Amino acid sequence: MGAKYIFVIGGVLSGLGKGIITSSIGKIIQSYGYKVTAIKIDPYINIDAGTMRPTEHGEVWVTEDGGEFDQDLGNYERFLGINIPKKNNITTGQIYLSVIQRERSLGYNGRNAEVIPDVVNEIKDRIRAVEEDNDFVIVEVGGTTGDIQNLIFLHAIRELGKETPSINILVTYIPFLDTVGELKTKPTQHAAAQLREVGIMPDFIVPRCDRRLDQPRKDKISNLCFIERGNVIEDPTLDSIYAVPLLFKEQNFGEKILKKFGMEKKTEDLENWKNLVENIRNSDKKVKIGIIGKYVIYGDQEHKDVYISVHEALKHACAHLKLNLEIKQIQSTEIENRGTEMLKDYDGIVVPGGFGFEGTEGKIKAIKYCRENNIPFLGLCYGMQMAVIEYARNICGMEGANTTENDKNTKYPVIDIMPEQKEIVEKEKMGATMRLGACTAILKKDTKVRKIYGNEEISERHRHRYEVNPKYIEKLEDAGLIFSGKSPNGKLMEFIEIPNHKFFVGTQGHPEFKSRFENPSPLFKEFIKSCTI
Repeated sequence: MGAKYIFVIGGVLSGLGKGIITSSIGKIIQSYGYKVTAIKIDPYINIDAGTMRPTEHGEVWVTEDGGEFDQDLGNYERFLGINIPKKNNITTGQIYLSVIQRERSLGYNGRNAEVIPDVVNEIKDRIRAVEEDNDFVIVEVGGTTGDIQNLIFLHAIRELGKETPSINILVTYIPFLDTVGELKTKPTQHAAAQLREVGIMPDFIVPRCDRRLDQPRKDKISNLCFIERGNVIEDPTLDSIYAVPLLFKEQNFGEKILKKFGMEKKTEDLENWKNLVENIRNSDKKVKIGIIGKYVIYGDQEHKDVYISVHEALKHACAHLKLNLEIKQIQSTEIENRGTEMLKDYDGIVVPGGFGFEGTEGKIKAIKYCRENNIPFLGLCYGMQMAVIEYARNICGMEGANTTENDKNTKYPVIDIMPEQKEIVEKEKMGATMRLGACTAILKKDTKVRKIYGNEEISERHRHRYEVNPKYIEKLEDAGLIFSGKSPNGKLMEFIEIPNHKFFVGTQGHPEFKSRFENPSPLFKEFIKSCTI
């Protein structure tokens, strides 16, 4: 008996939080004793998100097996507490590339390769490929009904729905018009109508709005979109995304879904989740963290999605430590212009990943400020590299030390590209060429990092090409910098720390990608602890 399918489709506009809704539904069903996984369909023609600008697409999520995909896969992992493999992200580019390659190798026996059935069948095959031993597969379709680019995916899930037990959930937007003082359902009616045009009837509608949905509006949606009254599931903006499963549970959303499949709850276990949400809401002790990045401002707007996993990892730690978290994103170029005085009110500083020269000197100034003033510092990937550069310049006397990513002619290339990557970069083949996915580190005995993780051998996910240059390691160590974690062959530096400092740790990995709401990253948790001392 195969898996049951739940399709989550968007209407009206993007950015409504389909990923959170998908994750929340999965969490509830998982809490009822069923095994759940999730898929994200992205209609863009890119093969993956690895070459996209973070200011346009947001964070690139890295899977355990080295995929570079949409950040919604991160939501799935944070809520479900499982690793989502790269095959759980499907793009238009992947689909058409596969169909074209099959056609070129006579996989269609010389006949025309067609959108229907060949592209549709390729989509269906890829969705089915994640079934394995899961009871439920939740499929989030990117974009909205009416988008040209996601039409073929809607055709595919309609056909898949005929072949296997499935339900369809439409996520829409309910605007509130101040001029009339009323929530308006018309956009939702149009979205449902567009979905029916491709042969899909929604079983549930989840209207997103900034306030609770009243009964008259629920009745109107039910009557005009032709669904049962109890299957309009309200989803107002809440104080925490982790409260959404609890709101859905109050409306018996999970039980209603199971009923559609003729199934019942096996167990019920959301108590720990509920307690953590209460910790977020009731914490009175405050901690203020600055995230210093180069992708904070895009145009006139603050970009909140670029470092979303860092934000969430900090929230996870604070939920477990019962702390009230305040996060402020700081554009690193602002520190270059205004200096480090603006950092004096922060309890801790995180310098996350990034690429390229812009804003790096601001990051280095901030790291120097943390080192000299005993301010807790956590450097992630590029943030660790900047910390090595800062130490080389200001402690080791290597004036002008830099990464060859930014200065190919630096006298002290303390950060340099991996030799095996040089030929690839020279040929400008940049997609999927980095050190990606889970990488093992061996932690040095009697170090802070070893104590934090509690094991000699650990694994974190990576996404980078540049490394600490082995040529300068001895000089850096002689000056007091501790390389507290290395690759199994000892050639790649995975962690740094400074002794006798409240918390000064850098990692070449991205521990934020393995942090879960119910199981926070140990590195983030210890960092937050140090910020309260």
